[in-house]
Amino acid sequence: MTQLKNGVVLTAILAPLALAACGPAEVSVYVALGDDEDPSPLDAVEVRLLPYDRDHIFDSLAAASVTPEPEIPADLLAAQEEIAAAQQEWRDAEDRWNTLRDTLTKLNSALEGLNPGESLYRALYNEWQDFDSELNRTEGRVNTLFTAFTDLQQAAIGRMDSMRAVQGDWEDMAFEDYDLVRAARLDAAGLGELADTTDANGIADFQDGVPPGMYWVNARHSLPYDELYWNVPITVTRDEPLILRLMRENAEVRPIF
Repeated sequence: MTQLKNGVVLTAILAPLALAACGPAEVSVYVALGDDEDPSPLDAVEVRLLPYDRDHIFDSLAAASVTPEPEIPADLLAAQEEIAAAQQEWRDAEDRWNTLRDTLTKLNSALEGLNPGESLYRALYNEWQDFDSELNRTEGRVNTLFTAFTDLQQAAIGRMDSMRAVQGDWEDMAFEDYDLVRAARLDAAGLGELADTTDANGIADFQDGVPPGMYWVNARHSLPYDELYWNVPITVTRDEPLILRLMRENAEVRPIF
């Protein structure tokens, strides 16, 4: 097992297939948004194996900066959470409206083939009326929730843009020497950077193999207002193939503006 900085333990599953005594090792990274019961694998996620800790480089440069990193105001973070919640509520209502519309379409088709005098027709027609009433109520709720969401978004967008600009200016200054430090870390490690992209099953398998050594598995997945970020240390050996699981539970959640 490998311990993450935030205390979350990432389980490394070792397959029972032995590798040859020389050559690169087999490493696969599985990236999913859900859990074991409903994994929701993520495709098109870039996964990088870095022979250095990029977070440590950024932390060191930030600590050495003459100007402290600008903090996001608490009320702006709260506003972002409120916007995200309002957007989700609107989307949930819209999903319900779509479900009701599809249900009414199916009921219409069923009613067309029945005699209005049949008991089945009357039962289905009563259902149709109930769903139609709910559809009308839901449509009004969708419009109300969408207005509330866009009003919140418009009220905060100016401050978010300003905060983004302030953060960008500070990062350009504080991390100016990042590439120089990164090059030095690569020379010290004697290993290169590797990258692969997850397929439809959420797997990046680095088909050319991975030279043994210490790496950090780096990946990210963007959500509407946050991103899931992974920076997981692993040790690659030739002994056995290594499969790593990157999921929401062992990700760092970072706000996005």
